[in-house]
Amino acid sequence: MTPTLVIVGAGPRGTGLLERIAANAPELYAGSELDVHLVDPYPPGGGRIWREAQSPLLWMNSEAQDVTMFTDETVAMAGPVRKGPTLHEWAALDGRAFTGRRRQGAYLRWVYESTVAALPPGIRVHHHARRALRVSGPPEGRQQVWLEGRPEPLLADLVVLTLGHLDAELDDEQRRLAAHARAHGLVHLPPDFTADTDLAALAPGEPVLVRGFGLAFVDLMVLLTEGRGGRYEGAEYVPSGREPVLHVGSRRGVPYHSKIGYDWTGDRPPLPRFFGPAEVDELLARPEGIDFRRDVWPLVEKELGFAHYHRLFTAHPERTTVAWADFEEKYAAGVGPELRALAASAVPDPADRLDLDALDRPLEGVSHTSYEELQDGLRAYIQDDLTRRHDPSFSPDSAVFFGLLSVYGQLVRLGDIGSWWHGFFSYLASGPPGPRLRQMLALSRAGVLKFLGADMTVSAGDGVFRAASATVPGTFVEARALVEARLPHPTVERTRDALLRGLYADGAAATPEGLLAVDPADGRVLDGSGTPHPRRFALGPHTDARGSGAFTRPRTGGPAFRQNDATARAALTFLHAHHHAEGAVR
Repeated sequence: MTPTLVIVGAGPRGTGLLERIAANAPELYAGSELDVHLVDPYPPGGGRIWREAQSPLLWMNSEAQDVTMFTDETVAMAGPVRKGPTLHEWAALDGRAFTGRRRQGAYLRWVYESTVAALPPGIRVHHHARRALRVSGPPEGRQQVWLEGRPEPLLADLVVLTLGHLDAELDDEQRRLAAHARAHGLVHLPPDFTADTDLAALAPGEPVLVRGFGLAFVDLMVLLTEGRGGRYEGAEYVPSGREPVLHVGSRRGVPYHSKIGYDWTGDRPPLPRFFGPAEVDELLARPEGIDFRRDVWPLVEKELGFAHYHRLFTAHPERTTVAWADFEEKYAAGVGPELRALAASAVPDPADRLDLDALDRPLEGVSHTSYEELQDGLRAYIQDDLTRRHDPSFSPDSAVFFGLLSVYGQLVRLGDIGSWWHGFFSYLASGPPGPRLRQMLALSRAGVLKFLGADMTVSAGDGVFRAASATVPGTFVEARALVEARLPHPTVERTRDALLRGLYADGAAATPEGLLAVDPADGRVLDGSGTPHPRRFALGPHTDARGSGAFTRPRTGGPAFRQNDATARAALTFLHAHHHAEGAVR
């Protein structure tokens, strides 16, 4: 009987796993046959999120030169490097371009097709354009993968879940808001992948409350403005008259920071320095467990500060008052308040110092007397951010970006560290392209976009929704429509994915944040006792080994690549041994 591997999820993570199978098969599976069944209702390569059939107005959130599906020598993995083109090399684009998601989908389709072509002759791939509903079977025997609309299951020696982003059932607050909308004929759009959201109910000219100021909001903004016939003429927006009026707020009350708009020059900071493998080993060895803010954050903060000041002192020494060697020695010995005092004494301009608390809460303590005054303040904030992020004299910001990538590569080993860090990382390192923020300013001047401020709250009463914020105390905005502009946060209990929910019901372990618990070594699914399932693996954002984003930047070590390689090698080793054991029995 030919060994069988079922991969549930054919997006970038499933494609990346298949690429690692192709790379490792000559060493671990030479001359043997294998049937790989790829299960996903969406096309292989792009999957749901990056499918080619979506609006041409939606962009990639990374420069084309920063997107690759291929490994390089910076990835710490056991398997071989199999080089391939970045998105900009494949598409012959300007490396600094933010291309459309359709083109990214085409790149991913090409990666998938070239990977399948690179598989040894005995390894065959079969795509099933269906949803996987359930996995059953004993740990010591073949697994059954049940598909929607198919009476017989796929039989698998191993199953790997590469599910990507999932939908979620509404939480208690969302259910209350949805019930209020139904009772009063209002519009309530819960968290969703914006490209899949039906926006037709948002009427032209009507106020719409939007909670969420990240990347999902940017997509919403685009689809409700240019997507409805508006256009930009230089720095101004010309409405079509079909746009609603968007009132947007969030916890921070500001959009994510602009992508950095200049090239790096010189050497990168020597990272990791204060938060590397040794520090993670020490944290993992603590029998009492760890608390992120108490035990991990001080190390992260010191690492990011080191990246920042290394660049400032070495690239802009005229803005410092001591030699780098002296500063570094004192920095290495200092903690907490000592580091802030050291920076204050050696860096005269506060704008050159790194203050992560101020970055995280830029409107803390800011108060306006009216929403009109707030609009002017937020436009000035966004313009200042754009200016700074496109000025190489502030290149320590770019060094902090490299520090964030380094930190993320270490944090993956700690498993579920809570949701705060992931939001902070995205806010600093994964914001929109500069042109999107310039569009935001134009929409604000045109009156199509209005800012609500920080610590936004939403209430339902008297047949409407009301939004208030701490930035304009004592006032509120009413609307008959509310959009939750963010991706769902699907825990194993609230996910709409029947397969994942079923795994949890059958005994798979979950973390306190509701993520599927996996073995950090190779991605095997853990049960409640911490025992790895011998025949089930999982990779991606639904697990506690989730990475820093959808794609890996070239030459940054790529934790997702490392995970894919480890899972591929574990799967091939198991299948090869199992196949030969069966042959010996026969």
